[in-house]
Amino acid sequence: MNKKVLICIISIIVIIIGIAIFGVTETKQEEAKGQTETEIGVVLSLEDNITNNTAWCGTFNLIWNDLKNDLAKQDIEFTPQIDIVRNLNKGTFNTSYLSEDSYYKVCDTPSLELKAEIEKAIKEKFNETSDILDDFDWYDAEPGEAYFLYTMLKKDFEFPSEFDELEDGKFGDYDNVKYFGINEDTEEQVRDQVQVLYYNSKEDFAIKLLTKENDEVIITRGNNKTTFGETYNEVIKQSEKYDGNTKMGEKDILKIPNISFNLKEELTELENKPFFFSTGEQYSITKALQTIEFELDKKGGKIKSEAGMMVEKLALAKPDEETREFLVDDTFTIFLKEGEKDLPYFAARIEDITKVQ
Repeated sequence: MNKKVLICIISIIVIIIGIAIFGVTETKQEEAKGQTETEIGVVLSLEDNITNNTAWCGTFNLIWNDLKNDLAKQDIEFTPQIDIVRNLNKGTFNTSYLSEDSYYKVCDTPSLELKAEIEKAIKEKFNETSDILDDFDWYDAEPGEAYFLYTMLKKDFEFPSEFDELEDGKFGDYDNVKYFGINEDTEEQVRDQVQVLYYNSKEDFAIKLLTKENDEVIITRGNNKTTFGETYNEVIKQSEKYDGNTKMGEKDILKIPNISFNLKEELTELENKPFFFSTGEQYSITKALQTIEFELDKKGGKIKSEAGMMVEKLALAKPDEETREFLVDDTFTIFLKEGEKDLPYFAARIEDITKVQ
């Protein structure tokens, strides 16, 4: 499996898994049941533990790698250290898993000029605007005083043939969920763009949807590992040993919910915690943001994600000047010595002051 294919898998699977398993969809099911919109949590690495309704995208990993490798030149260590930082330090996801045309990133001294440069770059490369740049406090910093790290990932993918739009149905306890997929009347060319990775039952399987752009959308059910990394590895493990039919048969059906969400999260757990560069200088992350926008329907899908981080140098705290008290008010010793001589010519140890006063 080449790197482009691997990143295509990872980029999509970690979002799809959480959504497909736990049921966050584009429907108005909440209105029908009088419920509020379901929140989706964000994890920062493939090693972080996941719960229901969780998403990940590798954008924050890319700027963390730059912080660790190019700026700090050592692991980022908080006191006390936290698990999400330990996982980020592993650097599991990096630019080798992405094609250059799918992302833009920069690390430089913050300034209004840098902000304008980023806005121009993402407009030219992706025809996009930023959802996070205006959330940072921009000023013209001196070199080494502060750093701004930023990345955007943008991908659009289209299925070779549109899937069928299916009747609205149930998803778990939710009604009126919009679906697309394959039924008994679906044309063969649509079936051919689906690969069965493994099938144990209708509640335990994994499939791959092929796209024109060579991105792969992997969906799995019944795979309840505790991290996205473990979930992905389980898909690979089971698919390698699966000896069943990997094509969609004439009577096979496929039913996938439409998905659409837009997340924006400030990563407060990383902010205002001092850490050191290898030079001994101390810095802290003053603000960290990530967005993940994802859509999937019968035609294809798209993903856009941004991550930004402002890192500022901390002034070395001057120790409080100690008030020293030279109080000769108890037992003491006194010497007299000529300036250039090695030994004193007089000494006395005084304990009982009444003997000398």
